[in-house]
Amino acid sequence: MLTPQRKRSLAVHAVAPSLALCTLAAAADAQIVNPADKQQPPKTDATQQTEQSYTERLRTWELPATIVEGQTPALYREDELIGDYNQPRWSADRRFPSTRVYVIPAGKFEIEHWTRVKTPRNGPSTVETQYEFEVGLPHRFQIDVYGVTEKTGSEGVIDWSSQKFEVRYAFADWGEIPLNPTIYLEWEENSGVPDILETKVLLGDQITDGWYYGVNLSNEHEVSGDLTNEWEITAGVTHAVQDEKLSLGGELKASLTDVHGDRGDYDKSLEVGPSLQWRPVPAMHIDIAPLIGIGPDSRQSDIYVVLGWEF
Repeated sequence: MLTPQRKRSLAVHAVAPSLALCTLAAAADAQIVNPADKQQPPKTDATQQTEQSYTERLRTWELPATIVEGQTPALYREDELIGDYNQPRWSADRRFPSTRVYVIPAGKFEIEHWTRVKTPRNGPSTVETQYEFEVGLPHRFQIDVYGVTEKTGSEGVIDWSSQKFEVRYAFADWGEIPLNPTIYLEWEENSGVPDILETKVLLGDQITDGWYYGVNLSNEHEVSGDLTNEWEITAGVTHAVQDEKLSLGGELKASLTDVHGDRGDYDKSLEVGPSLQWRPVPAMHIDIAPLIGIGPDSRQSDIYVVLGWEF
């Protein structure tokens, strides 16, 4: 007959081999490595940021630069290519109050507050305040919605004057077509005056390191009333004095305007002046362009101040 001590000894000897096998199996399983994992290179910061962008939206100043093999790295961070369209970082924000360039990156959302003071040759000035919402969509589309108020003279009242709806489409990724052509359509619904359909062709590119330009060709057509047509060309050039902080340049606006009853008899306008962009923090840009009118048909001045914030 087995004693209790003998029974415990036999139980230990029976269980011990099973415990040993389980321990060896666990250790072997922990050391098995997928051969494919060994072939994967370590992740770079840019790869990690790209993967992060799928779960956490990155703002334009946070987007990693696109590395092009064989291409010299950009001298300015503003010149780096970013986003789905390989566009330079400088083009992701408004650069000139009077001139647009390309589209903003997909997923970007920005609000802008405009103050525009228009002073004619004769009569009181008009202060126009504009609230703009910009959204970048996939496939090189962009939509903008504006609300506009106006106040004329020191004794005038602030009136809600119009709302605007804009869509843009860039024909190709940046650099694939010279001047990066983009089509712009805007419907302006006005209070008390005819509505306007505006069509633009946006052009722009980089001249050299830190130097950028834009050119717009546009037509504004009243859809009722005098059926006024305004043909306009605007242009701007700027230089990054301090990368992502301060840029200085100049802008130009020239237009020809006529009405249905007197086609070809144009009022001619020309406005020129300096422009400045300051970025006190990465999310904000402040643009100032005081344009001075030249010629009897031109306004005396047309001053723009734009404050933008990217969310």
